[in-house]
Amino acid sequence: MSRRIGVCSWSLRPESAADLIGKLQAVGLDCCQLHLDPLRLGVWKAEHAILELFDAGIEVRSGMMGMKGEDYSTLETIARTGGVRPDHHWKENLLAVKGNAKVAQAIGVDLVTFHAGFLPSDQGAERTKLVNRLREIADVFGHEGVRVGLETGQESAVTLLGVLAEVDRANMGVNFDPANMLLYGMGEPVAALRSLASRVFQVHVKDALPAQTAGAWGTEVPVGSGAVDWKRFFDVLREKKNACDLMIEREAGDERVKDVRTAHARIQQELADAPGAAR
Repeated sequence: MSRRIGVCSWSLRPESAADLIGKLQAVGLDCCQLHLDPLRLGVWKAEHAILELFDAGIEVRSGMMGMKGEDYSTLETIARTGGVRPDHHWKENLLAVKGNAKVAQAIGVDLVTFHAGFLPSDQGAERTKLVNRLREIADVFGHEGVRVGLETGQESAVTLLGVLAEVDRANMGVNFDPANMLLYGMGEPVAALRSLASRVFQVHVKDALPAQTAGAWGTEVPVGSGAVDWKRFFDVLREKKNACDLMIEREAGDERVKDVRTAHARIQQELADAPGAAR
């Protein structure tokens, strides 16, 4: 399938499928990455929501899921609570994985992304535990014909590549978010993309400024006003012949529609001279 430009549903903070449709129309986009947990939990009736989106001409290209107990208050809290690392939430998270895999298969989504949690750079018991858990997750989704993408940012590209090699599942790859590399202080985004490009299933188009002090969060900003070198970023995608979908993500600020429009315009500008430019 050809590359598409869309938006992450949670960036628009929709209260219903109808609300999401209206906001997608406001930003001028007709596809999205959909947060699956509301469908799994019945907050949104899955069949009804998907039919509403379909009738409005909206294509759901991928899904996203969160993990229980994640606390993004500080880098320290998310390092402790993020992803599949906490043992006391593992059983519930695995049940959520199984539920979301079935939702994804039922609505025709073949990619689901999530944060694995801070992956250790060194070999040891904690890394082995996480590799085993990620392998189990990959197999659950694989049974439903769904790929999984690990969000970048909470570890270096080198560490992520090593973990993916150990997991050794073709259906597990990367959801590359350049801003997260800066927000977490985990490396220069273009260099990281070059290393990971062959494993990238989807890109989150998001921008950020790195933190001024070690151990602090960076700052998310509208696309084009941060430290991501978008020209070099898209040059690498072309060089590596990676035509994955580009999903705009905006998780800060109160002008989400405006900021998504700005990101969309920047993507179109960068792809304007590329063969087979995205719609």
